[in-house]
Amino acid sequence: MTTRPAVLIEDWLPFEALGVDSQRERSSMTALPPTYYLHVWWARRPLSVSRAAILAGVLPQWSPDWPDHLQKHFPDEDAYHDWFVYLVGVRGDPVAGYKLVKWAKERGIKLKEHPYGGAPRAFSVSPSAEDLELMRDLLEYTWGERDISVMDVTAGGGSIPFEALRYGFTTYANELNSVASVVLKATLDYPARFGPSLTSDIRKWGDEWARRVEQRLAKYFPKQPNENIFAYLWARTVACPTTGKPVPLSPNWWLRKPKGQPEKNVAIQLIANPDWDIPQFVIKYGDSIDFDPSEGTVNRGVGRSPWTGEAIEGDYIKREAQEGRMGQMLFALATKESGGLNFRVPSHDELEAVRNAEIALSQYLPSWEAAGLVPSDPIPDGNKTDEPHRYGMFQWTDMFSPRQLLAMLTFLETLQELSGEIRTELSPDRAVAVETYLSLMLDKCPNYNSRLASWHAPRTVLRSVFDRHDFSFKWTFGEFDGASNMAPWAVDQVEKAYRELAELASPAQYALWQDESVPPFERLEIWQGSATDLEQVPNNSLHNITFDPPYEANVMYAELSDFFYVWLKRSVGHLFPEFFQDYLTNKDDEAVANEA
Repeated sequence: MTTRPAVLIEDWLPFEALGVDSQRERSSMTALPPTYYLHVWWARRPLSVSRAAILAGVLPQWSPDWPDHLQKHFPDEDAYHDWFVYLVGVRGDPVAGYKLVKWAKERGIKLKEHPYGGAPRAFSVSPSAEDLELMRDLLEYTWGERDISVMDVTAGGGSIPFEALRYGFTTYANELNSVASVVLKATLDYPARFGPSLTSDIRKWGDEWARRVEQRLAKYFPKQPNENIFAYLWARTVACPTTGKPVPLSPNWWLRKPKGQPEKNVAIQLIANPDWDIPQFVIKYGDSIDFDPSEGTVNRGVGRSPWTGEAIEGDYIKREAQEGRMGQMLFALATKESGGLNFRVPSHDELEAVRNAEIALSQYLPSWEAAGLVPSDPIPDGNKTDEPHRYGMFQWTDMFSPRQLLAMLTFLETLQELSGEIRTELSPDRAVAVETYLSLMLDKCPNYNSRLASWHAPRTVLRSVFDRHDFSFKWTFGEFDGASNMAPWAVDQVEKAYRELAELASPAQYALWQDESVPPFERLEIWQGSATDLEQVPNNSLHNITFDPPYEANVMYAELSDFFYVWLKRSVGHLFPEFFQDYLTNKDDEAVANEA
């Protein structure tokens, strides 16, 4: 075409409806779209807005001059707009539902009926074959062809290209970041290529990985009979400047503190008897809490010794950390029981298991280093890495306690051992897909099993490393049961995400309305590189570019994703060598305002 047609997004969009649906899409942290659960990525775009932007960017503005068969469907502009809203997946009247929710909330009223009339969230609605055929009629009239190509030049977590694929467009996804590039393969390519059938392979090999991990790590995570350990809770320590005894540093000593339910409060009391070499801990419940758990041993970076009561200056704490003398102390365990979480102090056997894990790590480390498994890469200077450096974390391995690192390296070694078996049983392309998802399982683990993953007493959950967009130092941190719980949790998360992605992007849907000789995955290209260099894109091959650019200094994607890059490089780098040519992620070409 010599001129671009006038498209709908230049004239109109249902902003209110899309705004409400975007809020609904994110309203429940346990029912987010499957794209969120596959792997961490920052600032993901809502799927409903992504599909609306694409569709409104290729569909025409309404015209009274349309041919009869289009006039029959859209006799006026309102009818066309209504159909577009339906095509996007919006059902009912979300704006009215939102106003009802707001009205009830302001008055403290609990609604008895669903405010949105039970209407599904737009992202969960797949377009019908009839609507897609009508859409393609409009595209053919507008562009002179039915096969429309859409590109996202900074594809990130993949919301835009995922929706482009769901609507049958030839899709190009470009991304500078290597971590996001792997996520794009897992989000876009494999669900469209293999559909739901790959789910059983992911589950089979994920379970086998978890089983072997448990065999190797069980002795380092002992437990009482029929006990399910939810989390181990640790405090960072420095030596008291006067006595030399360990000072566990914690801003408070709450274990559970639900809002408005003081009877359910749980706290742990630190006791430092002058005759002891290390402090002891006592757990107290509800009315028996006879001290102020909000008063911890560190506040605004300044510590307080429980042995002498003296202040411990922040500069001393940082100096101890930078000299490698900051330690950690296990002070409590959270266990799952029928009535919820319970808490207890660690037993002698559990403390001994921690020491044994440290010994085992020192024994295995030389061979793991020789095999290239250990992410001892230096943490580079950057906008978001100042704080880890201030507290003595100079290599990526420093982000983990010894037992956490032992678990992570066991995960990685076991995964590499499975690689050959997977390739023996499965076809080459299917084996690559399964290995990729197992690598994403491994890569989910450090986000909740690091010295930067903290305990959230009001909700009694582990917070991820990236509960904020930085590497904020944590005085206390949580640890998963690396033998029994960590790998199975990761397997469940990734398997569920894949299954739901495949259901949303199943090839069976496309067969209803597309030429079956051109399956969806052959309408997809994923490139890793700068958006300033798109030489691989043929001239005159794109109808639409829809993308959501980085927001100046909002997220330092490359700096943050190095945390995952160092593990992915070792688990999946052999599958995608083109993604992992750099020592760490590319920061020089990233379009963010990073003074570092």
